[in-house]
Amino acid sequence: MTHKRLTMSSFCTWDNDTLVLNILGKPSAKQDAIGKAKGNQLKISVTASPVAGRATDYMVRFLAKEFGVTINDIEVVFGRFNVNKQLRITSPKKLPSVISKQLSLEVKKT
Repeated sequence: MTHKRLTMSSFCTWDNDTLVLNILGKPSAKQDAIGKAKGNQLKISVTASPVAGRATDYMVRFLAKEFGVTINDIEVVFGRFNVNKQLRITSPKKLPSVISKQLSLEVKKT
């Protein structure tokens, strides 16, 4: 299923039961890590090198573990060959603290 890009005021939002994330990828990093927000993107570092989309594939596998989902539950909406990405994560079982904090701020605004 293909989704249109969502324009978001922060790096994450809910679309029904799907978490939408804007990501600033950092390939060839020293370690895999979910970093801090940078504008309306979340910085995610991975050790994989950016060759033929391999860093994005690796990032999806890394994030699947972090969110408690399968790799099939994560869709790369755009940015497979770019550091700027948007991902859709269907029914995440876990939320890293930086994301749960941001989502609780979004709820308080409404």
